[in-house]
Amino acid sequence: MGLEKLPVVFVQNLGKMCFKKALDVQKTASKQILKKLASKDFESIENCLFLVEHEPVYTVGIRNKQYVKDEEKLKTFGADFLVTDRGGLITFHGPGQLVAYPVIYLGQFNVNKSMKLYVKQLENTIIGICHNFGLTATTTSDVGVWINDRKIAAIGIHGTRYVTSHGIALNCNVDLNWFSHIVPCGLEGKEVTSLSKELQRDVTIKETIPLFLDSFKKHFACNLQYKDT
Repeated sequence: MGLEKLPVVFVQNLGKMCFKKALDVQKTASKQILKKLASKDFESIENCLFLVEHEPVYTVGIRNKQYVKDEEKLKTFGADFLVTDRGGLITFHGPGQLVAYPVIYLGQFNVNKSMKLYVKQLENTIIGICHNFGLTATTTSDVGVWINDRKIAAIGIHGTRYVTSHGIALNCNVDLNWFSHIVPCGLEGKEVTSLSKELQRDVTIKETIPLFLDSFKKHFACNLQYKDT
């Protein structure tokens, strides 16, 4: 594939933003892509990658009935609580966590309209970042990325006609105490970790973003263009 034929992904750093607002941004971008697909206007599709740092929030996916009684308790810790349309169970988003939402049409990428392969490439993107920090990260039978038995990144996605939303949450220097109030992703007996904890120094979102973008570009075989907020 020649360089000029690589799909373009428009990167937008949303900065600090509440989960609900970032979800609205994703929905708007997704609707625009779906509209282009419906009219078969493939050339003008704008694939997007939104980067964001959320205010404290616990989110659950489509398998959410077991968490009905937990909402009020979790809100007492100072976080919001939201039910979403992504896959996966409960997790936390908050300051010090790099969250990335690719809103892309998989038909234009090297994952060949495979949601399973898409998730695999998201995992490989995170593994690549960890490698650049000198950390050995792996996947397991559970979705996400791990350093030994400690989870450093969570993945939860949604797809409509191969247009994606939701995405990755990578722990940079997030306060890991937030995770002590839940069973993250429903995995009993598993620890949550961060780049800062593993490296024993402060690793910021700002430091991590360039490595994330380089790894995403590599694993999704695309070109990146930057858009102002």
